[in-house]
Amino acid sequence: MKPISILFLLALPGAAFAQSATPIKTPTTELKEVVITAKNDSPSLTVPSLELRKEQISTSTPGGAGVVDAEFYKRGRASTLKDALDFAPGVLVQSRFGAEESRLSIRGSGLQRTFHGRGIWTMQDGVPLNLADGSFDMQAIEPMTANYIEVFRGANALQYGSSTLGGAINFISNTGYTAPASQARVEIGSFNTHRAQISSGFVSGNTDVYVSITASHTDGFRDWSKQESFRVFANVGTKLSPNLENRFYITYVDSNSQLPGNLTKAQMQNNPRQAAPGSFIPTVPGGAGYQERDYRLFRLANKTTYSDGDNTLTLSAFWSWKDLNHPIFQVIDQLSNDLGFDLRYEHKGRLLGHDNTFTVGTGFMYGGTKDNRFFNINGARGAQVGAYRLQSTNFNFYFQDKLELTEKLSLFAGAQVAYASRELDELQTFAGVNPPGQFTGLPNLVNNSDRLEAWGFSPKLGLLYEVDAKTQIYFNASRSFEPPTLGEATPAGNGLLALKPQTATTLELGTRGQRGRVAWDFSYYYAWVERELLALGSPILGPTTTVNAGSTIHQGIEFALNADLLRDLAVTSDRLVLNQNFLWNNFSFHKDAAYGSRLLPGYSPVYYRAQLLYEHPGGFYAGPTVEWSPFKYAADLARTTFADPYALLGLKLGYRTKKGLSFFVEARNLTNEIYSPTVNVVTNATAAGSTAVFLPGDGRSFYGGVEWKW
Repeated sequence: MKPISILFLLALPGAAFAQSATPIKTPTTELKEVVITAKNDSPSLTVPSLELRKEQISTSTPGGAGVVDAEFYKRGRASTLKDALDFAPGVLVQSRFGAEESRLSIRGSGLQRTFHGRGIWTMQDGVPLNLADGSFDMQAIEPMTANYIEVFRGANALQYGSSTLGGAINFISNTGYTAPASQARVEIGSFNTHRAQISSGFVSGNTDVYVSITASHTDGFRDWSKQESFRVFANVGTKLSPNLENRFYITYVDSNSQLPGNLTKAQMQNNPRQAAPGSFIPTVPGGAGYQERDYRLFRLANKTTYSDGDNTLTLSAFWSWKDLNHPIFQVIDQLSNDLGFDLRYEHKGRLLGHDNTFTVGTGFMYGGTKDNRFFNINGARGAQVGAYRLQSTNFNFYFQDKLELTEKLSLFAGAQVAYASRELDELQTFAGVNPPGQFTGLPNLVNNSDRLEAWGFSPKLGLLYEVDAKTQIYFNASRSFEPPTLGEATPAGNGLLALKPQTATTLELGTRGQRGRVAWDFSYYYAWVERELLALGSPILGPTTTVNAGSTIHQGIEFALNADLLRDLAVTSDRLVLNQNFLWNNFSFHKDAAYGSRLLPGYSPVYYRAQLLYEHPGGFYAGPTVEWSPFKYAADLARTTFADPYALLGLKLGYRTKKGLSFFVEARNLTNEIYSPTVNVVTNATAAGSTAVFLPGDGRSFYGGVEWKW
């Protein structure tokens, strides 16, 4: 723990907000550059430049929001969402078993979901990546294709029509304007990991093109945890006039994942690399085993933007096709088609003698899924046990207004009205004898054809005070509205749970800014959540079934304090930089009849991520990294079983340049610590059939990569 303490103490003298790989300049010089690039360096109307969005977000968002420059995380392994977002303030990403699927949470959203995310609106250039039921696939995102990533925590995502507790993550694509003409990157590492990307971007007249192809493979740290993927991302932008641009997107993903399952604590400590017996080798003859999640995705999207400076009109639309083969307790065979559109208008003008920006929009999404269920016979399909049609519909209307009361103080007001429906129809009834040794089937929940419907109203009020051009103080109050996903409402596929939408009222106070070598991003939030969707379990269905809890409280601190500690050490303009991300989470029941004010299980109350790098102006960098979870936390509601604290030490070094050859070498978990970064929450982890709740993290590992841009 000594290296961690040293890094933590070094943070006290000061820091510089480090979501960028470029050296920090003096305040005066940097301010001039920001103003110039914001006005002149955004060649695309549909995909704004990094510099423009940094300025817009800092001066137009009365709450937690920020930008992650892709150059920052490309200085190490850039395979997963954890690699990309680990230093984003307020974001908690914990991989299940070193895989792409993770527990991705902001402010406790989807807190107990370690797969198939929920509670956060994910987008590509403002166009939804979520399916119509609100869920999203982490394998559908390729961090290497992003130019930068926008993170809007909580109600600060209202400008995109999002009303979730967690907010929104927007992956901003490379275009022909931002990408090199040719680029190739190869990563190799432990557990037979290899990954390769080739990409190209170019401009021809009024058209720009970007194409990326990525292929990856890893055997995984654990047995039966092989991951393979092949992804193609492309977009073509055309300027129809100086004020009008259209951009067309194509995405193809082929992802195959073995699922090693959960272990008991004793199993994890004895051999963290083993797979759970029931996930790999069936525990009984004819039992379910060889569990996987394999799917293909094809997605088309289009975005058209008109802007004359004061008026901006954007129309976006998408269609996605997804084919899922998922052997778990049953073989789930789903074929999904989702489509939607969003129309948004922004006007900059005057109101009551003050500068005013008004945004209004509406969106619609529909998803239809053919869901066939079979007995899982050692990973193969046995007798069919279900055939269903699942449907999701969402409609929303939203607006937000920014009124500049003075040169420094702005008032924000907005709201969203939303409608959501989730429907299950049984297409065929099956009867028969179960395979020997397999479960005898699950009872119907309510009935085999049913619909859930709900309306929501989510208002927002905020204040933003600009101390100066680089420092803001903000406050906001908001409501959120989250209908259940189909995965939560149909846990066994044979009926619809009568779940209601989760709602919350949230207050937020914070500040962000920069002073010389110090830059920060600090938010404190307090949310009163009603009917939170939690895996509290069902005595009929199982210990991890999602239900509506009573009242809960979510409060926490999101804090990035990062820094230029030393400068001009060996040569002019070299520096020692400390990058940090600190989270304090306090989530609890509120006067619950069964649980009182008990803390919710499944999360670490404190999470700290840091790296201390020496950076040479020529592009060389090197230094240690730390991931620290200093407190144990409960893995079950009964608080009988706890995940232990852990500290992971690593090392990173490399060389990065805008053109030519770049490389990196990275070591992770050098002490080979046995730990569980996330758990599978159950009601009581000492009950029979519920003791396996731990998902071991990767052991000691090494990665290296080279990248060539020309």
